[in-house]
Amino acid sequence: MPELPAVAAMMARDEASRGLGIELIDQGQGRAVTRMTVREDMLNGHAMAHGGLIFTLADTAFACACNSFGPVTVASSADIVFVAPARGGDVLVAEAVLRTRFGRAGLYDVTVRRGDDVIAEFRGRSHQLGNPQLGDPRPGRPRPGPAS
Repeated sequence: MPELPAVAAMMARDEASRGLGIELIDQGQGRAVTRMTVREDMLNGHAMAHGGLIFTLADTAFACACNSFGPVTVASSADIVFVAPARGGDVLVAEAVLRTRFGRAGLYDVTVRRGDDVIAEFRGRSHQLGNPQLGDPRPGRPRPGPAS
């Protein structure tokens, strides 16, 4: 898997994804694949994977795909359609693919699967914050220059 510096830096700082056991397993410009095993503490009151955690898996793939070009890029909106339930022990894989970029915006589709079964379809819209790189103190704002 080729390492994209902006994605590697972002994932190194992503405590939320790490805490859920989300792994980046493949990436390229405009695309990313993440994986998560549904643990017992991820189940809702119906013994199904909590929808918010499936959303988080898809959102992490989306974030990796839209940040693959370098500049800091964030979600401007996203929605998800749950197609089938996931259960404890299921290994879910989310594949994000760029559909189009226009100006500083982008549109990405993410499919979450368990094997060949589709669990959810996610669509995310991205917004590039100017031209900052990951690690800027306040993304979207220029870094302070040296004192004159």
